[in-house]
Amino acid sequence: MRSVDVAVIGGGPAGLAAALAAQERGVRVLVLERDRHAGGILRQCIHNGFGLHYFKEELTGPEYADRFVKKVAETSGIELLCDTMVLEFDANRRVLAVSTEHGLTEIDAAAIVLAMGCRERTRGALNIPGSRPAGIFTAGCAQRLCNMEGVLAGREVVILGSGDIGLIMARRMVWEGAKVRLVAELMPYSSGLNRNIVQCLEDNGIPLLLSHTVTRIHGGDRLTGVTIARVDDKTKKPIHGTEELIPCDTLLLSVGLLPENELSKEAGVALDGTTGGATVDERRETSLPGVFACGNVLHVHDLVDHVSIEAEIAGAAAADYALSAGQAPSETRRAVPGGHVRYIVPQTVRADAAGPVDFYFRVNETIRPARVTVTAGGQTLLNRKKQLMTPGEMETVTVDMTNVSGDIQITVEEA
Repeated sequence: MRSVDVAVIGGGPAGLAAALAAQERGVRVLVLERDRHAGGILRQCIHNGFGLHYFKEELTGPEYADRFVKKVAETSGIELLCDTMVLEFDANRRVLAVSTEHGLTEIDAAAIVLAMGCRERTRGALNIPGSRPAGIFTAGCAQRLCNMEGVLAGREVVILGSGDIGLIMARRMVWEGAKVRLVAELMPYSSGLNRNIVQCLEDNGIPLLLSHTVTRIHGGDRLTGVTIARVDDKTKKPIHGTEELIPCDTLLLSVGLLPENELSKEAGVALDGTTGGATVDERRETSLPGVFACGNVLHVHDLVDHVSIEAEIAGAAAADYALSAGQAPSETRRAVPGGHVRYIVPQTVRADAAGPVDFYFRVNETIRPARVTVTAGGQTLLNRKKQLMTPGEMETVTVDMTNVSGDIQITVEEA
């Protein structure tokens, strides 16, 4: 058994940034990472495009992660334990972990930061009729096989879902010599960043079929093809007569990411039904006092730069909580999604909060042009126009909460 000021669960980009921010406050930090190496999913993301906001330069995923890994290694006051699985934590901030080196360890933490990241939806969540042949992978699994294990998942590829990992793997598979027949997307819009649609699909001549899905899987030992069909935009049901058989030996699934919150559920952390992550205030404190959340375990981000920024907020707040030996609960105000807004993070703001607060949100459909309005207590705090807003790109507004009263509402409408 041991005691620390701040325990960080997860050694990916969120966990490392949170640890560094907490240590800057002068506290002892312990980072627990289940993989053999820190850095998280970025270690397999060898494409560039990372760091443009945070470092003001373009980096690959491993380069971005390595900067944080090296800084943590050089910083006294931060202990990093890899190959360590957290089994549980509770409302008293007791963490139970196990590793081959240290065995079963009980950690008494003054504050906890949750940074477990997210996972991919698998075929089991889709209920696609057909057999169970080899050749069906999540896009992230295929990415790891290709970029870290040197194994190409297949030669004739269909991709279901237009999430960013799927778009990036479409390009990667083509560059490695495979033929990507098409990318099918259930929704009438892509769930990935527009720059990835252009650079990954359009630049490589890969068709994107919106309002389409896979309705059947064919093959015995190995996948031989899939049937795709157009879907009704309202019911999402396949339209009879639009079916087409596409021969292929590989199906990659890029059908959404889920915050990894099994530990949070068991501990009693209140979760948001839309994001799948915890409900938090502007400091990223959850419903359990002294437990904070950040990164993709809170809500799925488009850019790792935003993950790092959010993690620094959580890490600093966790350190402050540990140094103050707990803080009295504060009254909060809600952040309420208005028209065309799916969710807002943070979901609440402390009544005594002052200064600028960043609110992250997503719209539920493509709007062109769009107007964003932020109101509170009958007062308009922000009113601005944007040429295009899509569900695939997270939006941010900064609101000065000084002398603001009442719930905050963010509304998007056609301009």
